[in-house]
Amino acid sequence: MDTDVIIVGAGPTGLMLACELALAGVRTRIIERRTAPHPHSRALTLHPRSVEILDLRGLAPRFLAHGRPVPGWHYAALPTPLDFAALDTRHGYTLAIPQARTEALLEERARELGVRISRGLRLTALTQDADGVTCSVRTGDGGRGDEGEGEVGRAPLRARYVVGCDGGRSPVREAAGIAFPGSDETLTGVLGDFADLDADPDALRRLRAAGGLAVPLEDGLTRIVLIDPERMRTPSAEPVTTDEFRACLNRLCGSDLGIGEPYWSSRFGNATRLAERYRAGRVLIAGDAAHIHFPAGGQGLNTGLQDAFNLGWKLAADIRGWAPPGLLDSYDAERRPVGRAVTDNTAVQTLLAELTLVPPYADPAVALRALLDELLGLPEVNRLLAGRVSALATRYPLDGDAPAGRRLPDIALTVAGSSARRAHELFHEGHFVLLDLTGRPSGGGPDEPAHPRLTHATVTAHDPHEDLDGVTELLVRPDGHIAWATRTADPRPRAAERAAALAAAIDTGRG
Repeated sequence: MDTDVIIVGAGPTGLMLACELALAGVRTRIIERRTAPHPHSRALTLHPRSVEILDLRGLAPRFLAHGRPVPGWHYAALPTPLDFAALDTRHGYTLAIPQARTEALLEERARELGVRISRGLRLTALTQDADGVTCSVRTGDGGRGDEGEGEVGRAPLRARYVVGCDGGRSPVREAAGIAFPGSDETLTGVLGDFADLDADPDALRRLRAAGGLAVPLEDGLTRIVLIDPERMRTPSAEPVTTDEFRACLNRLCGSDLGIGEPYWSSRFGNATRLAERYRAGRVLIAGDAAHIHFPAGGQGLNTGLQDAFNLGWKLAADIRGWAPPGLLDSYDAERRPVGRAVTDNTAVQTLLAELTLVPPYADPAVALRALLDELLGLPEVNRLLAGRVSALATRYPLDGDAPAGRRLPDIALTVAGSSARRAHELFHEGHFVLLDLTGRPSGGGPDEPAHPRLTHATVTAHDPHEDLDGVTELLVRPDGHIAWATRTADPRPRAAERAAALAAAIDTGRG
């Protein structure tokens, strides 16, 4: 067997998954058809839950050093912003960071962990059997393997599992026979990155009122994103021209903003599809290979990172031999409903934009948007939608009483025999974490592992959380979601309950 896992695609999803697998000691190789990282950034943001999962692995400071926190976000470009700061997180903001930078930082981490990355290598076919997957590959011009490996040959590659993180047209998904039902595009928009704009404030306000965006980027560039009613049926395959951009801007805001030739431009559409399953035997898919949608709310890249974070520890458990049948299937059971929720909410946001643009619907659609904007002013409604877009509201259907299935809040705590810390610091190794919230020493060392895949800490919490009210002990999965909790105060039945939970959650993989 050449390796344990071959990941097809070196985008954010594939790189995050590679980091998770390598952290768990799994031999991992990425193959990528491009000979070099893509220099342009389709996505520009990391939402709160994505920053949290990076924090769980000690990586958030790297990203914060290169990003810019944005205090609010939007739903369907309505005037009233989503208030991420009101949510239960230390990272109540959107981190503005170009996708190319996100990929570079994740690749840096993957290489630190020993992941092999082979570029210029295209998957042409795959077959699977009871023991693994054989990948037929073709070397493109200039295709090379890892440093010092030299030219990559065309011999088939073999792995125990293959994961397709290779985009909406995923060859892995197609080769595995996974259907990708949904709707074709009916609406398109354009984006372009420009230097030296004439940033007339009145024109920019008119652009925002027309549903367009002007977003500052690195290196003095500004991204312009817009949907022109006269061009919104143009197929996404048609290239964008500078003349088209100028004409669209003049129609929407009365000025072309002094744009020159774009550094990069693209047309994007609202094709929306969700894979009928995320696993076919030894082949799995994640990110855009599993779900595509209009980029409303900037949720695509973030959903892919969170797919990878859910899958990584489960696939590692299977490969390392401690996960029974059923654990790997829980990836589909937990993440496909999230994919459905994202495709649904982006479709709603896209419809709100489209109805505003198309007569004779424009007037009632404007009234509808005004009503929804008024509702967004209600704190309960704002929190509901902010929780969905940020992914902080994601809860998995785990057995057991609340708060099972929810993400662990990043509470401040003191570990017995140690200094004050935050909960995320206990997850840097990617283990299960058993938290005794009573603060009473349990006999052994406070951080002495009770299990090779478990970090055990007796702690005192300093910022009590309503989800943890009365909880005396809880078991948290490597992805930060609570597998089990008890409110039993007596240590004797609590110990028996703990033993049963550990057996269920770790040794049988059901947590």
